[in-house]
Amino acid sequence: MHSHKILKISSPDFHIQNTFSKELGISKILAQILLNRGINNIEEAQEFINVTPKHLLDPYLFSDMQKAVSIIKSALENKEKVMVFGDYDVDGITALALLKNTLTKAGLNAEHYLPHRITEGYGLSKNIVHIAKQKNIKVLITVDCGITNHKEIEELRKHNIDVIITDHHEPQTETLPPATSIINPKVKGSNYKYRDLAGVGVAYKLCQAISGSLQLEDLDLVSLGTIADSVPLTGENRIIAKEGLVRLSQTKREGLRVLIENAGIQDKKFTSTFVSFILGPRLNASGRMDSAESSLNLLMSETRDEANKFAKILEEHNRARQKVEGKILEEAEDLINREVNFKDHKIIVIAKEGWHHGVLGIVASKLADRFYRPAIVISVSDDLCKGSARSIKNFHLFDALLDCKEFLNT
Repeated sequence: MHSHKILKISSPDFHIQNTFSKELGISKILAQILLNRGINNIEEAQEFINVTPKHLLDPYLFSDMQKAVSIIKSALENKEKVMVFGDYDVDGITALALLKNTLTKAGLNAEHYLPHRITEGYGLSKNIVHIAKQKNIKVLITVDCGITNHKEIEELRKHNIDVIITDHHEPQTETLPPATSIINPKVKGSNYKYRDLAGVGVAYKLCQAISGSLQLEDLDLVSLGTIADSVPLTGENRIIAKEGLVRLSQTKREGLRVLIENAGIQDKKFTSTFVSFILGPRLNASGRMDSAESSLNLLMSETRDEANKFAKILEEHNRARQKVEGKILEEAEDLINREVNFKDHKIIVIAKEGWHHGVLGIVASKLADRFYRPAIVISVSDDLCKGSARSIKNFHLFDALLDCKEFLNT
């Protein structure tokens, strides 16, 4: 049984429709679309239609930005080593590539670390202190993670390692990790006026502060990670996507050029669909099936031969991902048909032994869309069951999981 979505049509405002249409020279349909997006005066409408990079917010609106930049400048002056710690999805990979390139251009000795999805999981692991000490790291910067890693950051600080968190996820507790600097638009008391930046968007603001420029040439990477992470394309994200898609179609990065050519979209006008369904899945496949290093290496490739080598690896991983995903999706739907009663079960929770962790999120997303129910998909094992979840509009899955935290190991 499939549940159908309910469409709610906004009531038209004919007076403002006519005003927008006349003053802005647009159709009444477009005028109503602007109204539906909460835009109800001429000034806001003009800015929305004519938005440019000059409308990007000042990175120093983040209350901890000056502190973060001072730490980085001090590391440069003292010739200290910096590590960028990322995440294995497109958002995290693009953020890592962007920040590492920016730090290197600024003259810093920058290394990176990408955790393995299967063996290490998301965020800072308990091994990070050992890794940082072994490499003589003095400053660790997270991208697209870190806001929930209280214990790990406390240990890093005990060993006199400065930690700069750049993240966009909701904090799980009111108490924040004891990082030296936290750059996250969703922390309580943040002065930043836009909450919905992707992880790469937050890293981009740090890069702007470090370089003192808009870094418009990097919007190909920023738009790629932003769109792939499915954040709302409003506010700054809309500017990033609009400007970035143009730059992505004309990118000078060898890795992206090869990826685009292999996908057969090099001569087409770029849209968000190309990122969401063509480029994003290819870049994500590496981290889903193995290590995300291949995707990162592709983005940072400097020669055509190097880019071709990593693009080939990504295509192999993507084919393997499609095969595994298809099998799990088929098994998941069979379980739903046999075990889920949609009259009583408002949330889909299914589990099976041996499901590959790397594709559970995709399967959960497809199930949530198909049945219009929040979906939790779990891979069963002897020691610790791992799963992924996706929600629907108006159901806050994160809060629901927090209510069950006594049963979960996060």
